[in-house]
Amino acid sequence: MSGRLVLVTGGARSGKSRFARERAAAGAGPVLFVATGLATDDEMAARIERHRAERPAEWTTLEARCELAAAIRGRLGGERCVLLDDLATLVSNLLVERSAGEDEVLGEVHGLLELVRSRPLELIVVSQEVGLGLVPLTALGRQFRDLVGFANQAIAAAADEVLLLAAGLPLRLKG
Repeated sequence: MSGRLVLVTGGARSGKSRFARERAAAGAGPVLFVATGLATDDEMAARIERHRAERPAEWTTLEARCELAAAIRGRLGGERCVLLDDLATLVSNLLVERSAGEDEVLGEVHGLLELVRSRPLELIVVSQEVGLGLVPLTALGRQFRDLVGFANQAIAAAADEVLLLAAGLPLRLKG
């Protein structure tokens, strides 16, 4: 038994979340939406509310900050598609809340890979492409960039399909 893994990556406001939602909605069966963000201020709360309003009402939502594979396993019902939005926020959660390094971040990724290999579902992972801009000025910023890069590479290597979104347009990198 094995599922299908799709990585949708791109920069900020590239259209990756919209693309991933449309892809999930076009599939057969119910969708489990996994949200990793936390409303830490009014602006983030507004973003989260906008994302909620953009999702179909019939989708099940799981809000989880880390240990995603276990949280998803515990919540899965008859869903044929899991949409994770997003991996970069998961990395931020691990970095800020747990001072996680590469091993813990890659442990989360490997948990997701085991999940998709063990179930007949499509896992769509949305993530930021953070390595195209300026080098962050702070050590924490550089660590975040590096950890997201490592996580993206691990997901992409295992993925059946990888898409890069730029200006709302998908560029197929794999699959």
